[in-house]
Amino acid sequence: MNVKTLCLGYLSLQEATGYEIKKDVEEGLFSHFIEASYGSIYPALSQLAQEGLVTFREEEQAGKPDKKVYAVTEAGQAALRKALSILPARDKYKSEFLFVMLLQEHLPLTQRIAAIEKQLSDLREDLANIAECKASKEGMPACEFVMGYGAAVLSAGATYLEEQLAEQMTQTSVAAE
Repeated sequence: MNVKTLCLGYLSLQEATGYEIKKDVEEGLFSHFIEASYGSIYPALSQLAQEGLVTFREEEQAGKPDKKVYAVTEAGQAALRKALSILPARDKYKSEFLFVMLLQEHLPLTQRIAAIEKQLSDLREDLANIAECKASKEGMPACEFVMGYGAAVLSAGATYLEEQLAEQMTQTSVAAE
């Protein structure tokens, strides 16, 4: 998926500025789908505007330059439907945690345990965030599907890590004897 499609998708849900899109890509609902920087979002929005796929209005801000608030057009909706009709590429999963665990034989047991505990804590935090977000998106089947899928994947990961942590802790107990 490219950044133009991301912007069209976002704007199909609500009007927004480039800043608001970036914030949701980093921290919000869109943070799990694609990475995009200001350096890619603003040129994509400009190109979409030139192609007539989005419009914008300028809003004055006190002591700041005017901000552009973008909205998707009918042509933009059609372009989005066309882009979404292409089957998505295989998901890519990158994880520093998994890299560390791949090479865990280079770490003492205490550091392996610390890495698992941190990852487990991060997963639990993500699950709590999903639960909170899910409550605010109740009645929106598409959001419920995405959050449900995310919760299922993270829950499976947390269960696996809990099992691995218990195993590592058993090794610690045996080593201490």
